[in-house]
Amino acid sequence: MCYILEIKEMFGMDSNKTPSEIIAELCVEAGISKSELARRLEITPSQITRILNGDTKTISSDILIKLTKLFGVSADYLLGITDKKEIIKEKHTTRVPMLLMSSAFPLGRCIEFIESIDDVPQKEMAYAEYYYFSGRHEKAVEYAEMYLNCEDIMLKLSASLIYTFANLSLDRIHSARFGLERLKEYLKEAMLEETDKKTRACCVFVATAAHTLLHIPVGDLPPLAEYLSEFTKGMQLWGAYVLAHKAYLVKDYQRSLGIVQTCLMTCSKVYPIAMIYLNLVVAMDLMNLKETDKAKVYFMKVWEISRPDNLIEGIGEHHGLLQGLIETCMKKDYPEDYARIINITYKFSAGWRRIHNPDTNEDVADNLTTTEFTIAMLANRGWTNKEISEYLEITPRTVKQHLTCVFNKLNIENRKQLKNFMLR
Repeated sequence: MCYILEIKEMFGMDSNKTPSEIIAELCVEAGISKSELARRLEITPSQITRILNGDTKTISSDILIKLTKLFGVSADYLLGITDKKEIIKEKHTTRVPMLLMSSAFPLGRCIEFIESIDDVPQKEMAYAEYYYFSGRHEKAVEYAEMYLNCEDIMLKLSASLIYTFANLSLDRIHSARFGLERLKEYLKEAMLEETDKKTRACCVFVATAAHTLLHIPVGDLPPLAEYLSEFTKGMQLWGAYVLAHKAYLVKDYQRSLGIVQTCLMTCSKVYPIAMIYLNLVVAMDLMNLKETDKAKVYFMKVWEISRPDNLIEGIGEHHGLLQGLIETCMKKDYPEDYARIINITYKFSAGWRRIHNPDTNEDVADNLTTTEFTIAMLANRGWTNKEISEYLEITPRTVKQHLTCVFNKLNIENRKQLKNFMLR
């Protein structure tokens, strides 16, 4: 324990303020409430009240360390031994953007892994990631928002990325645009400054990921492939996902498959979130190659990895590109999970279209049901009504009826015109 009064007597005091007054002032400056401080220090609100009221003579060394990290000041300043508020800038050489999604951990033990992170800010950003990837967007925004203006570039990149995507799903387009602009701003600053190659590599990765997933330009950046050697294994997997997704977008499905399968073969550990997205790309590639049985196998791999930790966001995001796999693999056997995933699909798709369409001057279909969108995607890929009906296990007449509804909603007359409204 750290005995406040004894330390003051031993070293003398330059400051006339008590530790409780100093901590209270720091909270006001940082805009942190009592309840928020308690959460960050992982103690009860009553303990915080006693500390802030000066009702305790002791502060544990663990709490003191957390306070110095949280406010970036020395322990001497917190204890009133000195009145010099020298800001301590920590060296976070091990921080990377989006730590959770690039980490290995056993299936079903995501929370346990997050709790094992000693770096409190990195832990909180990992929780922001977890809440996002499990479809809890409000909580994701709450955690990410705390680090939008912090000094650490890795935390800022993670925060702005999660903040943008989570607000898209909440249909808060103004906030999503704000997050996207912050992301662009941070990337520009980092790329212009004399930063080390690893930092630049992380910036290129985040920018490329945002561009690939949102289809929105984020500035001119060097090729991601030039920086893959700077990444950890988990980051390399995500780099591979981005490269594979880019190959998918230009219809180079075999190359996309090769990138992913090569990466998966080299993995000796399980990287759940990265592997979810990698297997999703494989399923997407196989669907476009009309290898539906293989596509179903890879989709079920995605489900097996996602289910233990409820990491279902990625499935919902890729609904249109999966071209009916969610319906054929989950609707009958996992009706409750299917409903949750489709809810994510509707939320994300609505926000994505609202930010994508105005920014790119491209139209992506609005007002289609998930079934209509699936059938439209397959028709746009050259599938016949018979092939679609057999795959979705519905009649050709039902397929035709759905396509008629699609044409009416999009105000078009034939399949050729679908390409102007469908995802690539």
